[in-house]
Amino acid sequence: MKYEVNRLGFYGKYGGAFIPELLHFNIEELEEKYKEIIAEKSFQKEFQALLKDYVGRPSPLYYAKRLSEKYNTKIYLKREDLNHTGAHKVNNTIGQILLAKRLGKTRIIAETGAGQHGVATATVCALMNLKCIVYMGEIDIKRQAPNVARMKMLGAEVRPAKSGSKTLKDATNEAIRDWINNPEDTYYLIGSVVGPHPYPDMVALFQSVISKEIMDQMMDKEGRTYPDRIIACIGGGSNAAGAYYHYLDDNRVELVSVEAAGLGLKSGESAATSVLGSDGVIHGSMTLLMQDKDGQIIEPYSISAGLDYPGIGPLHAHLIETGRSIVLSATDKEALSAGLLLTRLEGIIPALESAHALAALDKIDFKPNEITVVNLSGRGDKDLETYIRELKITE
Repeated sequence: MKYEVNRLGFYGKYGGAFIPELLHFNIEELEEKYKEIIAEKSFQKEFQALLKDYVGRPSPLYYAKRLSEKYNTKIYLKREDLNHTGAHKVNNTIGQILLAKRLGKTRIIAETGAGQHGVATATVCALMNLKCIVYMGEIDIKRQAPNVARMKMLGAEVRPAKSGSKTLKDATNEAIRDWINNPEDTYYLIGSVVGPHPYPDMVALFQSVISKEIMDQMMDKEGRTYPDRIIACIGGGSNAAGAYYHYLDDNRVELVSVEAAGLGLKSGESAATSVLGSDGVIHGSMTLLMQDKDGQIIEPYSISAGLDYPGIGPLHAHLIETGRSIVLSATDKEALSAGLLLTRLEGIIPALESAHALAALDKIDFKPNEITVVNLSGRGDKDLETYIRELKITE
């Protein structure tokens, strides 16, 4: 694969492992063993069984008839919102929890923004009877209250990050500090294709079940294995990495990544990293990063907690630099409108993250016979309060 990570953990010039000395053993142990463990028959048997019987995979590839009619093209939705826990995140947490158990770790830590990764981590920790601590920005705790309640009900301890912007970046900082202080018994279950190598590669591998299913489902529905276009939102970018994975070297498929423009690209309140960012190191890897001339991180903003991150995964930085993926952005207002449109046309309430991907439909010049797959990465239950407030939905 042209876009596969190299042996040093880089996608082109992006990636690597820029980590404190205290974490070298953990990262080296993980890098040395993860592919070997994942390839074991017993691992794959347990992983595939849980994806099928616990997560509920395969998730449907749904032909959105009324949405297609509106845009005069063929639009399918990959229904990751129908997974157990309500998003794509659980594909990765199932894989990593099985890996953590085989590495003998007894304490699991995680970071979360929108709360979906936190819920998915708390879920698998309950399933496997492992201690779970989830770091979450203080602001995100307030705007994602339903997911916080779910995590606590599942037995997780939710620790607020009170520094910086009090969002996803800061939750990740706190999780890394914890890992440095507890390297022996603790496994850091990262939720996206970010962080030091091998995390971006590992998370993409676990999420690649999405594109594998799209291939099989496309053959069943359209008589070919590929769509003309795949659209996915990117913050860190795990749902996009999963949807793109088996198509990275297939130039018949256009890859469209949608970032959060917040209040506008030039507003100073945005999270559109590919436009506003430059090369830098964040959370252990070299990538595109929103930063000032002194290298200090510029605080991102999005109405969507899951896209409120100042960087993107190194794979996505590489895809953007090489021109393999096209980047669009959607403002808060555009995402809210797109979420409401899907709700009214198809009876599906999307997560605000997914609504950003849907907002891209207004920015593309479709042909009638083209097939577009939108990765519907999560359901909107967690965002109902925001939808109701911002769209002024009343009785």
